Amino acid sequence: MSHRIVLPRLMEIGAGASQQLAAVLRSLGCSRPLIVTDRMMVELGYAGRLAEQLEQAGIASRCFADTEPEPTAASIRAGVQMVREGDFDSIVALGGGSPIDSAKAIGILGKFGGEMRDYRFPRDVSDAGLPLIAIPTTAGTGSEVTRFTIITDETSDEKMLCAGLGFMPVAALIDYELTLSLPPRVTADTGIDALTHAIEAYVSRKASLYSDAQALEAMRLLAPNLRSAFHEPRNLAAREAMMLGATLAGIAFSNASVALVHGMSRPIGAFFHVPHGLSNAMLLPAVTAFSIPAAPERYADCARAMGVASEGDSVETANDKLLTELRALNQELQVPSPAQFGIARERFFELRETMARQALASGSPGNNPRVPSEAEIIDLYETVWNQE
Repeated sequence: MSHRIVLPRLMEIGAGASQQLAAVLRSLGCSRPLIVTDRMMVELGYAGRLAEQLEQAGIASRCFADTEPEPTAASIRAGVQMVREGDFDSIVALGGGSPIDSAKAIGILGKFGGEMRDYRFPRDVSDAGLPLIAIPTTAGTGSEVTRFTIITDETSDEKMLCAGLGFMPVAALIDYELTLSLPPRVTADTGIDALTHAIEAYVSRKASLYSDAQALEAMRLLAPNLRSAFHEPRNLAAREAMMLGATLAGIAFSNASVALVHGMSRPIGAFFHVPHGLSNAMLLPAVTAFSIPAAPERYADCARAMGVASEGDSVETANDKLLTELRALNQELQVPSPAQFGIARERFFELRETMARQALASGSPGNNPRVPSEAEIIDLYETVWNQE
């Protein structure tokens, strides 16, 4: 069986990569970009520096800076309107996963119209929107190299998975220096998000030799450096390893898909406004324990790639060490339980069935080594609530 591998046309990787934006735009034949970002990137001066770089190169740009964390169909409408009314030939996405996901949606809706719900899975969005150049500022989502975007329908509190070649950036500028200002909480949440991408891509039913190679190398980079990046924000070696690991994990899951953790995570984020990486972290130990019996050798490989098990360890021992490490990582990185996050127990339990149905409808649980029933997903939500 063959596997179609989809990547950006161009990737610039390393310190200072973001300074190549003007040259990259020129190489793509683009000269009228809209910068899509958030208010934090404006306040930190990152958006201004990009605009200044473009101005010095004779490229006029405008900026849409009103994207929101966990973007909704409503939060991107003003950006879509700017595209429809403007004369833009490209979009530059600057920020974490939320601005990049917003930019992907704005590029498609701005060109083709309609509502975001029209593009949700299982529709395959293959038509290209405006050319998108992605500049990530977190080491986590991997959105700069994926053919996915996640936008919430605020009328139903459903996180809509949208997929297809139309959402793949044409270029990605992956500059780890942009992560040096990240606060520890964001470093932790996005880092565990990236680790989840790598693990789920490796155990996915859609995995291939190609995605396996990316996923294993991502785990080798992420697992030994996540704590260092969390405790030592200016550790350049750790930040560089995390950024490359997140990108490789993004390539892996873009080509192998994510699985049950992500399927269950999206409804928690939509209903309770939990950041995506954090809801993944809440779920990862329990979902891994549920899934190991269906793919013990694959999960043992993950433990070895992460450096928590040795080649001499048995499969069972390696998996025990993997679960111990995932729980210890959550504890050290101060990942709260749903209750500790402030979610009301009554509301969480009231929504278990709805969340389970939405998780299954996303398609991601079907990629899991152990494909759950709706009842098993409900049980897993209860387990996550009750865990220490």
